[in-house]
Amino acid sequence: MATSDDTAKRPHIPVLLAPLLREVAPVAGRWLDGTFGAGGYTRGLIEAGASKVYGVDRDPLAFEMAAPWVGGYGEQIELVAGVFSKMDDYAQDLDGVVLDLGVSSMQLDLAERGFSFMKDGPLDMRMSQDGLSAADLVNEAAEADLADIIYQYGEERASRRIAKAIVRERTAAPITTTLRLAEIVEGCLPRPKPGQSHPATRSFQALRIAVNDEYGELFRGLMAAERALKPGGLLAVVTFHSVEDRMVKRFLQSRAGKTGNVNRYAPETEQEKPAFELITRKAVGPDPEELEDNPRARSAKLRVARRTDAPAGDIAGKAIGMPMLKGHK
Repeated sequence: MATSDDTAKRPHIPVLLAPLLREVAPVAGRWLDGTFGAGGYTRGLIEAGASKVYGVDRDPLAFEMAAPWVGGYGEQIELVAGVFSKMDDYAQDLDGVVLDLGVSSMQLDLAERGFSFMKDGPLDMRMSQDGLSAADLVNEAAEADLADIIYQYGEERASRRIAKAIVRERTAAPITTTLRLAEIVEGCLPRPKPGQSHPATRSFQALRIAVNDEYGELFRGLMAAERALKPGGLLAVVTFHSVEDRMVKRFLQSRAGKTGNVNRYAPETEQEKPAFELITRKAVGPDPEELEDNPRARSAKLRVARRTDAPAGDIAGKAIGMPMLKGHK
């Protein structure tokens, strides 16, 4: 239930909606919004001309919040409880797919969800509200595994020091709240300079990504989009940090035949027909007006590609820069 600060009543601002609609225009046909959230992209697509949008989300709160308004769209919106990595099970021959990655503002605003250290709450972080929580991971994972997660998923150089401190503190008492964990991490790092992010930001990001398997979900979701889109269909992905953007960029470049690693001395081999055509050669960011209205858009990047008529293929996660924990392939 949405309880903190009347979050369900707050207007949600979809990041990069205007440039996204511009890059995929004209909007028509059947689309899938793989990260439905507060429904901003879904409504934007319908208002721009989509005849139907499948709204997919693994967070039950998303559909609870949509209940007061979604019925007004009739059959134009079909809500699907699930993960976007299985989108080709939900719909085929789509005209477009939109993915807005990362944690949503409605999740961050609810202290009881445990995504943010701005307010104290249980150390949860589960988007699906099911399965292992961040508290389970923090209190049960081996020190080496914690360090690996914080380094690989949070790009935190002090990961070993932080993991050691977590293990030391959990031995004395379980770590169960967001502020307690933030305090432990903060004690391992120098005081931030003005304008720098909170010292616990990278560690919280890493734990959230691990709890929700976000990188695995993104990799599988990109492959599912390739299977679900019809020839000429559009894939639009909004990312919020460098690892996600790198994965999307390399995936699209690889599937568009733009790898740039061809050895002219190697024997000629038959090249796989590109599955995508790049629409945005470079990532599209927010304009000054959007940044003024929505500071959350600061790190957002949009990439768009068009599906060709080539058969769907396959690619390894490692090939597109997906971080690999020790013991994983």
